Amino acid sequence: MLQTGLIPNAHNDLVTDASYDFYGLRLATCSLDQRIKIWQLDETNGTWTVEDEWKAHDAAISKVSWAHPEFGTVLASSSFDRTVKVWEQIPLTESDATQVNGSGSATSTSKWVERAMLVDAKGTVRAIEFAPQHFGLKLASISSDNHLRIYDCLEQPSLTTWQMTEEVDVLSLPSGPRSNNNTTSAATPTQQPSTTPESASASLVTHALQQQQQQQGQSVRSGSGNREADGGWCLSWCKDRYWGELISAGCGATGVVKIIQLTPSRRPFAVLTLDSSPSQTSSSDTPSRNTQSSTADSDAPTPFAITSVAWAPSCGRSYHLIATGGRDGRVRIWRVRPPVLSDELDGESEGDAEGKWAASIVGEFDDHKSAVGRVEWNITGTILSSAGNDGRVRLWKMTAGNVWRPAGHISVEQAEEQLADVDMDADAED
Repeated sequence: MLQTGLIPNAHNDLVTDASYDFYGLRLATCSLDQRIKIWQLDETNGTWTVEDEWKAHDAAISKVSWAHPEFGTVLASSSFDRTVKVWEQIPLTESDATQVNGSGSATSTSKWVERAMLVDAKGTVRAIEFAPQHFGLKLASISSDNHLRIYDCLEQPSLTTWQMTEEVDVLSLPSGPRSNNNTTSAATPTQQPSTTPESASASLVTHALQQQQQQQGQSVRSGSGNREADGGWCLSWCKDRYWGELISAGCGATGVVKIIQLTPSRRPFAVLTLDSSPSQTSSSDTPSRNTQSSTADSDAPTPFAITSVAWAPSCGRSYHLIATGGRDGRVRIWRVRPPVLSDELDGESEGDAEGKWAASIVGEFDDHKSAVGRVEWNITGTILSSAGNDGRVRLWKMTAGNVWRPAGHISVEQAEEQLADVDMDADAED
């Protein structure tokens, strides 16, 4: 049985993100109430208590991310106020301890100090993530202006000076010379390719959206929804240092995720595009199954956005696993093959083109039946968890034959029932 804990009344408004630190003993949460809370786990009884709390932004906070502990106790937050802030925990002095007010816990022996504020975004900042520690103290952010920005800390002891080393429009990002037309999709062992409107061609989505906006007199921007709420912005770093700095990013309502190579010698470029549209399963010589839809604007598919992406730790695998969750309610697991291994795929069609990245869908699930807000891997990349608007956290695990199957689920109602049972047992013992 899944063991769960419950933190009641964590915030005064909707909780937008939660992130564990490196050791899993502390939890950072953020909310629409513009506050960040740090929770400490009591390992003796499994309860969480507030360690620190403070007002961090002037608008709703979208994400929080911990840096690796070798750089200290460092946390980053992003917000709808178009800023990214970097925070560091420092010990309280005696004078500070006597002046602790509502911005922190009365029993806390430390406080969080704002070290830097990054204000380059032209839209709401939707996702942030620190790079793996072997690349140094770097931070990636993506905002609703569809730009991916990479920041490098130039003064690590003080954390006050950050330089934006890359700024690129993800939608217009060019493909590298070794990855032309490198967009792949395939049928999965768990489910046949979807023929629902949400999974239709992204090009048709953009075309229909542009025509609708032109009719309404709105400005047209490729890959954007009618409003910010229609889109999805997400990113995730590759955990394996062998392939260099790789990051997966999705933005807007296109329904695709691009794998981006960052190199000091040239501008970033996309080595691979993960597109789950049914038309991508057809070869260039075969008519797309969406041909009839393109003949009538009224039959154009409804756009869906990728709201979350997670790159699994490699743990010695010869391939990468990337999970995505979207507003179409589907969780997808991609197997991504690096170029040097593309000719060693045991006869798989992915290895036909030497020197190219290749990918296929190895798991696809619609159990949430509603938008998926978060996907996340465990530390070994063997179990995937997903959270959806159905109020459930679901687990997925690979079984014999490399087939991904459900491994269980938990809901808030179940957690409350378990907590009530524990309280009843404690009362009975008394």
